[in-house]
Amino acid sequence: MAKGFNKVILMGNLTRDPETRTTPSGQSVTSFSLAVNRTWKGADGQQQESVSFIDCVAWGKPGEIIAQYLSKGRAILVSGRLDQRSWDDKETGQKRSKVEVIVEDFNFVGDGQGQGAGVDSANRSNESSSKKPAPAENIDDQPIDLSDIPF
Repeated sequence: MAKGFNKVILMGNLTRDPETRTTPSGQSVTSFSLAVNRTWKGADGQQQESVSFIDCVAWGKPGEIIAQYLSKGRAILVSGRLDQRSWDDKETGQKRSKVEVIVEDFNFVGDGQGQGAGVDSANRSNESSSKKPAPAENIDDQPIDLSDIPF
């Protein structure tokens, strides 16, 4: 039998503030939902847009960092795996299930104004924040045309 592959990469905006709770064993778990936009040209040539709302779960320290630094509307890039969980609804007595992303890694996506841009959960270190970046040379002050980006 072939081995399966389960990997998800999403970039979107939080639809609500992250919620952190603690399991009976003491482990923290943070839940949040992402709005992921998609645009395309329809058969009639008109621009179309749709939004998918994806539930995400981050366990332990990564979840605590997400809850500490992000709030509703902020952008984040997450990678992880899909997981399906099932439970019995006590109110209706029906079996319920849900597919969600279990976050394994994330990057804050900022607006270029120091809003968490480039923070990588896997590569954090205790470097001094007083370290200055090397000066950039020959920077064109023209804004970037996002339509030139191929993805």
